Amino acid sequence: MLQVLNLTKKFNGRAVVDHVNFQVSKNDIVALLGPNGAGKTTLMRLLTGFYKSNSGKITWQKASNHVGYLPESNPLYPFLTPLQYLHFIAHLKGLTKKLITKSINQVIDSCQLKSVYKQSIGTLSKGFRQRVGLAAALLGDPDFLILDEPTSGLDPKQIIDFRQLIKKHTKDRSIIISTHILSEAKTICDRIMIINKGKIVLDDKTSKIKNLETKFLQLTND
Repeated sequence: MLQVLNLTKKFNGRAVVDHVNFQVSKNDIVALLGPNGAGKTTLMRLLTGFYKSNSGKITWQKASNHVGYLPESNPLYPFLTPLQYLHFIAHLKGLTKKLITKSINQVIDSCQLKSVYKQSIGTLSKGFRQRVGLAAALLGDPDFLILDEPTSGLDPKQIIDFRQLIKKHTKDRSIIISTHILSEAKTICDRIMIINKGKIVLDDKTSKIKNLETKFLQLTND
């Protein structure tokens, strides 16, 4: 579904993503782990087309409009309601009028936004704002989701609720989740990739990785 070959991105001559290679197959749920500055967000922005690579190749089995993206800085408009925002995003995605109504109804239901979809986004809790962002990513029923630090800044209950939402949307869909929370990676994902200094230093099934905390520290120790 996704193949990445020798992907490199440089800023001011420094490789932030350095000759990265991996592939993600259908229904893979992959955690992308790494310390701050390791290249996680840059890699995700390359995959979504936000950045252009210096070299390497990204190959999608389907067109890139089959990818839903929730960035770390959830780009919401506080003066809009979730309903208005989802209409705006649906138009940007080029959904037909008939599909817009159907898709918005689906994501409002599946992301549990019925109680707040007519409130202004600025009045919503962080947890509900993240749900709105996830709903926007799911518009058009993409085959692939890219979620960058989706539970960052949430309180413990909101984290649990949001993890359950993510699990709910894993059926027939591939997902890459960037996270700092090792327990989250083990709970949600069936595969873990660790990136450090722009390079993938581990890529394996979660079930095969023993003592993830120790392994993470060993592979990211400067």
